[in-house]
Amino acid sequence: ARCTRGSCPLLAVEQIRQRPLQAQSLELPVPVMQPLPAGAFPEEVGEETPVKPESETKVLDPEEDLLCIAKTFSYLRESGWYWGSITASEARQHLQKMPEGTFLVRDSTHPSYLFTLSVKTTRGPTNVRIEYADSSFRLDSNCLSRPRILAFPDVVSLVQHYVASCATDTRSDSPDPAPTPALPAPKQGAPGDPALPAPVATAVHLKLVQPFVRRSSARSLQHLCRLVINRLVADVDCLPLPRRMADYLRQYPFQL
Repeated sequence: ARCTRGSCPLLAVEQIRQRPLQAQSLELPVPVMQPLPAGAFPEEVGEETPVKPESETKVLDPEEDLLCIAKTFSYLRESGWYWGSITASEARQHLQKMPEGTFLVRDSTHPSYLFTLSVKTTRGPTNVRIEYADSSFRLDSNCLSRPRILAFPDVVSLVQHYVASCATDTRSDSPDPAPTPALPAPKQGAPGDPALPAPVATAVHLKLVQPFVRRSSARSLQHLCRLVINRLVADVDCLPLPRRMADYLRQYPFQL
């Protein structure tokens, strides 16, 4: 049987082969996948929660982190109560016979933290790690209480804040004084820096009173005078001092 040009399937296949490659692409009348309409997931993106543009995303600056950490180390070395790389057991031995509220700062033995605050509490010496993130330091805590934990530009500012807070609560005569900050409960299974064993639902009240000064880092008379000036004067730039002396005061603008 003879097939015509329009009806023979072999001729139709041959015509397809002879077409240019662009002409063989399929043309669909409508897209196969339609974009999701706006507001498809109202529980994630609501009308009252605008999405931040990518330009507002915070960019981490390694140089800023290095400067922040270097400044903190400089302040701690000037303080006299930074004990460096001692272990948790060594810190416990030093604080065991000290009064409640005696504290020191040391290097953390946990690889994810830089520093640890060791404190003598009513239950004995214990430790709380100091977390560093976004150029700020804060006391380590669980995820639920983390938004309520204050952040500071350096470790000395952090410690000074809690010392002042505890001193204010001690002098307060009000019937309902502000609650003192509390140490987080020990984290189970976390290596390094063992904390005081305690029930999961309890926390040790943080009471910082007096730093434990290292004998090898005995503070000089100049430093002690600097502490007194910092406690009495809010802005050292207002004092009629020689430039060299004013620079010395700025190197450690704290009261501890």
